[in-house]
Parts: sequence; structure tokens; C-alpha cells
Amino acid sequence: MREIAFIKQNKEKWLDFELAIFGKSKKNPDEMASLYIHLINDLSYAQTYYPKSKTVKYLNYLASQIYQKIYKTKRVEKNRILEFFLTEVPLIVYEYKRYLLYAFVLFFCFFAIGAVSAKYDAEFVRLILGDGYVNETLENIKDGNPVAIYKSGSNWGSFIGITVNNLYFGTLCYLEGFFLGIGTLYRLLNTGIMVGSFQYFFYEQGVFWESVRGIWIHGAFEIFAIVVHAAAGFILGASILFPKTYSRVNSLKIGVKNSLKIYLSSYPFFIAAGFLEGFITRYSIDMPIWLSVGIIISTLSIISFYYLIYPYIIHKKINKNVSTL
Repeated sequence: MREIAFIKQNKEKWLDFELAIFGKSKKNPDEMASLYIHLINDLSYAQTYYPKSKTVKYLNYLASQIYQKIYKTKRVEKNRILEFFLTEVPLIVYEYKRYLLYAFVLFFCFFAIGAVSAKYDAEFVRLILGDGYVNETLENIKDGNPVAIYKSGSNWGSFIGITVNNLYFGTLCYLEGFFLGIGTLYRLLNTGIMVGSFQYFFYEQGVFWESVRGIWIHGAFEIFAIVVHAAAGFILGASILFPKTYSRVNSLKIGVKNSLKIYLSSYPFFIAAGFLEGFITRYSIDMPIWLSVGIIISTLSIISFYYLIYPYIIHKKINKNVSTL
């Protein structure tokens, strides 16, 4: 069958799928399961005979959205907040995993640019971090505590101020995705270069290990969450630039809906980062090495598992549940 005939034959059925996905028609769990099975058959056929066509991408997207609907309609007894974090967000992250990959690759590239620039330009760190910060840190290094700057202010005051600032920065990073992702890219560029030059500065001063023990107690959550916000911003930009088979307006609606959920999922990590910076980081120089390293490994493992591994586990689990319906 030619592709155009295949599309014509199944067009009404796929439109029905779309209505069910976006809540414009009501379907019970059994009907949703039936729709999913039909769609999988169509997807398999398309993958076999039109592997490089837009039809395959379109059907694959519908399939992923339908099994999200199946799961939500069959597990309504679950706490809505828990469902959001434990099921809904991981499924969306899995669907948009390439944008998270793009954000990480770009961040590490910008990090390298910052470190190399700091190595070959003695004034670069001052340009990025400011004279006040650099001079104060140099004094702290002479006094034997490179991260003493994190001791300024009260515990609660630092926690609240840092958390609000992080959420504000992350929100701007996300919302600037509306400008075709360019604003998001710029903020990720600034962050990567700042962190890279910042870490090289401590390396150059011979206190790299001491800085790592302190900064990354809260930095694992904070920097990772910023990268997640950047990925959400890129999703926004891509929904405008690349609408695929949808109108640009409908593509943007889908992009906003899904990227917003990814963005909101980072809030607990930003709050935890603020707490760690306000209450724990300031004591890093005094705590045992095993404790500071243990906190860093634990925080990095938790957020890495949630965004990089858990989505694959949930995706596999949902696929298994759907196949038994």
C-alpha cells in the first residue's frame, strides 16, 4: 500500500486518537487500551514500509501519549502529586530525553570554554565573577577556608535567599525558551562558563579539592536542575521551530504543557540545594572527608537516577502494563 493511501485509510481513526489524548472526547480505560493496540499495529506497519517518513514520528508520538492516558485512567486512586513526580514527569522526560542530552552536552562544552579561558587569561575569572568575589575568596584561601564565603548570613536567611534566587534564575532560563530557545542557550552559556572558570580558579590556587568538597554539596542539585530547566526551555523553542505534523499553535500548546511539567519537577531539587547551601556547605571544611564526599555522591546519584535512569524504568513498566491490557 502506498503511504498516501495508508494515511487516507486511517486518518479518521488517528484523529479520534488525538481527540482522546487531548481530552476532547471521553474514553474509558478499555477503549484507551483498544485504541493503543490499533495504533501500535499501524505504527509497526509504518515502521516496516515507510521507516523514514513523518508518519512514523507522528504515530510514535500518539502511542506515547496514549499509554500515559491509560496509566492515569487506571491508577486514579494514587495521590496526584506522587503520580506527577513518579509517573507523569518520568514519562515526559523519556519522550524528550534528547533535549536533556543536548542541554548536558552544551553545558559541558561551555564549562570547558570557561576553564580553558581562565587558564589562558589571568583576568577572565575577574571578568566573570567580579573583583569583589575574587578578592574575598583569595583572602579566604589565605585564611585556610576557600569556601568561607558560604558562611555569610544566617542559616535560614541564606536558605531562603538562595532558593528564591535559584528559582528565579531557573524560571528565566525556562521562559526564555519562548524566544526560539536562544535566551535559554545564552543563560546555559553563562552558567557553564561561570562554573568552568570558577572551578579552574580554585585549581590554580591549589585548593581544588577543598572547593569541590564544599561547592558540590549543594552544586550537584543546583547545577543539574539548571540543566533540566535549560532542556525544558529547548523543548519550548523546538515546539515553535519544528511543529512537525501539527499546526504551530497546537505544537506550542503541546510543548508548553510538557515542558512546564519538566520545569516544575526540578523545584524540590532547587529547594534541597538551597537548604544544603544554607545549612551544610558552610561547615564543609570542618566535616570529615567521608561525610562531605558521601553527601555529594548521594545528591548527584539521586538527581541523576531521577532524570537519567528512572524514566527508562517507568517507560518499560508502562509498556509492559499496556501489553497486558
